[in-house]
Amino acid sequence: MHAQSTGSDEAVIDISPWSYPVAGVVVVAAAGQLGLGWALLLGVVIVVLGWVVLRDGKPDSVSGMGSTIRPLALGVIRRGGALLVFEGHDEVKDETFYRPLGGGIEFGETGAEALRREFREELDADVEVGERIEVLENVFVSEGRTGHEIVFLYDAQFADPNLYAREEFKILDDDSTARWVDVADFRNGTKILYPKGLTELLSPEQ
Repeated sequence: MHAQSTGSDEAVIDISPWSYPVAGVVVVAAAGQLGLGWALLLGVVIVVLGWVVLRDGKPDSVSGMGSTIRPLALGVIRRGGALLVFEGHDEVKDETFYRPLGGGIEFGETGAEALRREFREELDADVEVGERIEVLENVFVSEGRTGHEIVFLYDAQFADPNLYAREEFKILDDDSTARWVDVADFRNGTKILYPKGLTELLSPEQ
C-alpha cells in the first residue's frame, strides 16, 4: 500500500549463451578420457559457472522499489479542512511523512477498482470513488532506495458516514495508523505530504 510499498519479482535464471558452446566442447573432449557420466557432470558445472559470471543483472524489487515503475491509486478523503492520511517514517532520512490511503493497481484492474479493494484490505471499509483529481509522477528516495510511481488521485468518500467520527484507523495489512491531519499543516510545511504536488491540489476547505 505505502509509499513508499510492496511487491516481489519471481526469480528468473538466465543462462549465459557463452556457456553452451564451451560446455559442449568440454563434454566431447572429456567423454573420451573420463567417460560420458563424468563428462556430462563437468558440462553442467561449466554452464552454471557461465551463468554466474556472465549473467545479466535483474531488476531489484523490494517493497515496490527498484527499476519498476509502479501504478498507484490513492483516495483523497476529506473531513472539513482535514485529510485522511497514514503516517510513515523514513529511518534513513529520519523523516516523518504522510500519504493518502490506497495502493498498487493490479493487472486488469482500473484505478477506481484498485482503490475500493485497497480500502477493504486496509480498513475493512467501503468507499465511493468520485472523479479522478489528477495523475502525478512521483520519483522519490525512501529508506535510501529510489522508487518511481505513477499516482492516480481520486476524490473518495466513506460509504459509512459513521467512520468520519473516528479519529484514528489501524491499518489492517500494515503496522501503521491512519488519521485526520489538517491540510493547513501541509500547506505551511509543518508536516510533509506525499506524493509531491498533492498539497497544491488541495483547497483549504472541502
